[in-house]
Amino acid sequence: MTHSSDSVLAWLRENGSEEAREGMLRYGIPNDHAFGLAMRDMKGYAREIGKDHGLALTLWESGWYEARTVAVFIAEPSAVTSAHMDAWAADFDSWAICDTACFHLFDRTPLAWGKVPRWARARSEFKKRGAFALLWGLSTHDKEADDARFIDALQWIEHGAQDERLYVKKSVDMALRAIGKRNRTLNDAARDVAARLATDPARAPSWIGRHALRELESERVQARLGG
Repeated sequence: MTHSSDSVLAWLRENGSEEAREGMLRYGIPNDHAFGLAMRDMKGYAREIGKDHGLALTLWESGWYEARTVAVFIAEPSAVTSAHMDAWAADFDSWAICDTACFHLFDRTPLAWGKVPRWARARSEFKKRGAFALLWGLSTHDKEADDARFIDALQWIEHGAQDERLYVKKSVDMALRAIGKRNRTLNDAARDVAARLATDPARAPSWIGRHALRELESERVQARLGG
């Protein structure tokens, strides 16, 4: 079956619900341009469509939250360009679409590492969050990256930790903990950073440092890493 942007939008509109749409606000997701669908339904529909990069680009341009989410799942990582990544990142308007794009598409491209330092300097809260969502995704999905890449990226975590905005702060914490759970060497490096942040007089870095240390020093993580 061939899918068009009109047919996809019609399906999303038909299967959305006002209850789900209203519930989005409880999770900090804007719903003024949303139909109200569960993530599992969007993923299932995307699998039905299959990979279609051209359709993904058109769906993203529609501006609908669910259409953009489906676009992430049907886009081809090999067809993603640097300009494409920057354009979509400029459109991020919630943690949800930011994390979905970074963790399910952008981190699977060879361009991801280059975007981390660029987006970490962004003014936009959600584009900046994208830098750390990428690091989180890369720590999980990039099996070939050596420790040096992640250790070098820790400088951006220390830089980002100074940002008091909620969705940046949480993404920095997420990335730091993800890196520190990758292996023993990175756990040691991440705990060093977390310990420095924990003693920072500012609230955001102090919270990040203390929160990360609790997990990275936990018996569960240490046992998994052979500590």
